[in-house]
Amino acid sequence: MQAEYLLHRSCDGAGRDLAHLRDRASHFFQSLSVAELAREQHRHLWISDWLRVADDYRTLAESARETRSAQIAGEAWLCSLTALEVVRSLCNPGDVESAALADEVGTGLRGLETEAGLPIERVKIDCFDQGALAGFFLPALRYGSAAPAVICVGDDDATLGSMISRLLPVALCGTMSLLLVDPANSTVHRSFKPEHRLQFWLDYLEARPDVDPRRIGIYGEGVGAAHASRLALSDRRIAAAVCDGGLVRPVMCQASLRWMTGQAVPDGISREAVLPPRRVPCPLLMVVGSRSMVWEQDALELQADYRRIGADCSVVVPNNVPHPFGEVENFVAVDDFIVEWLASKLGAARKLDAVTRL
Repeated sequence: MQAEYLLHRSCDGAGRDLAHLRDRASHFFQSLSVAELAREQHRHLWISDWLRVADDYRTLAESARETRSAQIAGEAWLCSLTALEVVRSLCNPGDVESAALADEVGTGLRGLETEAGLPIERVKIDCFDQGALAGFFLPALRYGSAAPAVICVGDDDATLGSMISRLLPVALCGTMSLLLVDPANSTVHRSFKPEHRLQFWLDYLEARPDVDPRRIGIYGEGVGAAHASRLALSDRRIAAAVCDGGLVRPVMCQASLRWMTGQAVPDGISREAVLPPRRVPCPLLMVVGSRSMVWEQDALELQADYRRIGADCSVVVPNNVPHPFGEVENFVAVDDFIVEWLASKLGAARKLDAVTRL
């Protein structure tokens, strides 16, 4: 039985390309079950497997440096980062394996810059007397003179390294530039509203000659999804938004009201109160679950409200596997879909369904 388990679950080492590894990771997540995640022995065996894969690809990237093969080194580093994100998804708080992840991701990003020549630009923007904003700009590698660009805003308690290592492998296969906001190295005062900070980044992108100012999108995760909604509501320069659709604020207000009064809001009022008073004017995508803190039913209700007025609103429902410390997400499938959706709204990619279940 144990031999069959290892044969089924064990990951191969380095030697295959990024597309193959991402496909393997996606199939791995699809085959997970709640019962399997509850078995600590199985979970730690998977973590060990994927750490070995990350190590093997890192070794391949370092050996490619000796032969000066930047292309091989770049793909190997991206494979290593992808494997590390699988490990991050499987780790629970307190796992010894999670302690070194940030350093290993940092090593991979440095390798992409120094050995693969990936043009990651570190950007600082002065905000007059409010301080400075920091971020990373990754120009599109397969596009003409002016490419679409996406501002990426993470959750408040998430590491920027995790977002970079997830999005780089999929975005590098596309035609969009990425601007990743780095709040940890920003010095703007907290009283400065998040949407106002993001408007400075919009101004920055508009001024770049390699960015098409008519095709700038925003992508937010967690609390960042709420920030993305507020920017898309307040600034018409946003051409597409992956956000919470403005849902989180009324839901939180409703929960706060229940807590203060100790009474449930009547159903008729409850459903109306959940819908935000304003609508995002550009095409928007809501990712159900932890990425936007939006429940599926609320997202579908808001989508129906948008469709009644002929607006463009899509919903994606990830197939996440719950476990005692949260849930495990097939980040490969979700990230692939988000980038494809953004490309469909900012470029010439194929049209996607209004509701997608991964």
